[in-house]
Amino acid sequence: MKTIDLRSDTVTQPTAAMREAMMAAPVGDDVFGDDPSVNALQAHIAAITGKEAALFMPSGTQSNLCAILAHCARGDEYIVGQNAHTYRYEGGGAAVFGSVQPQPLNQDAQGRMALDAIEAAIKPDDMHFARTRLLCLENTWNGHPMTDAYLQDATQLARERGLATHLDGARLFNAAVATAAPGQSALARVREIADLFDSLSVCFSKGLGAPVGSALCGSQALIERARRIRKMAGGGLRQAGVLAAAAHHALDHHVNRLADDHALTQRLAGGLQGIEGLTVRSAQTNIVFVDVADGRGPALLDHLKADGVLATGLIGLRFVTHLNVDAAGIDLAIASVRDFFARAPVATAGARGNGPY
Repeated sequence: MKTIDLRSDTVTQPTAAMREAMMAAPVGDDVFGDDPSVNALQAHIAAITGKEAALFMPSGTQSNLCAILAHCARGDEYIVGQNAHTYRYEGGGAAVFGSVQPQPLNQDAQGRMALDAIEAAIKPDDMHFARTRLLCLENTWNGHPMTDAYLQDATQLARERGLATHLDGARLFNAAVATAAPGQSALARVREIADLFDSLSVCFSKGLGAPVGSALCGSQALIERARRIRKMAGGGLRQAGVLAAAAHHALDHHVNRLADDHALTQRLAGGLQGIEGLTVRSAQTNIVFVDVADGRGPALLDHLKADGVLATGLIGLRFVTHLNVDAAGIDLAIASVRDFFARAPVATAGARGNGPY
């Protein structure tokens, strides 16, 4: 039985063309800075985002960690959302490894921290307080593309108060494809968003479909600081060109096809509408969140798994579309969910929440 894996877009398999690019990649030693495939990828993503430099990382968690520690020193703090990945789902790395204090703030359903709350959280220059140095935002947020108005207002506030800005752009290309103006390329849209931030992390191993890797993009000085931190964090890479080639191929061939994933999200959300006991809470870009009545989410997950469909369900259920899922797989998932509720219908929606990447 074929498995329809909707747990995350991190489960994608390299395409045949991507594997060929990996096999053909020229390699060197990236710690010495002479892996040509890594250097080409870093130059390419820096150009796309309009930054002076970029640094290839094994993971988005390491990329965000290096960014925060490159912006902040011991005793500094960064302002971040209460449920943001850089605060909630990265093991407390900034505090553990860098003695950088997070200042988490509440967020609304679109992931936005109130501007007045950000303003109030910035500490005065006083020895009693940590030094507020950085504002971290995330785009997309649980599949929601952040609005231009909010990104502009939040980053302008940070600049006016002397803070640096960092974007966790794990799914930035999804946001760009979803919000590009008519006739505008997705890469041009990426650049528009990136221009608002001093640094950003982008992930190649989610919707773009590469097997491994993220990149931190920023000024030359910030990237040099981050390179040292990456080495301390165990992220110094050797013949990493085989991985960089996959990411480079993804940038060249897999950006525009993200629209296909977004269309499958709407197909899934539409097919789940109207089921007694299930509420579609959010369906944006390539992620669908649903709530299940009477705490029956675990039972639904077991039922789906028996039918060959995988999803996640820490609090509420999450389905993620990607390049290894097609319309037939989505229709199978819809049929399995409908079968579950047809066998044992319920009437009310249960608790809501969100899970990690």
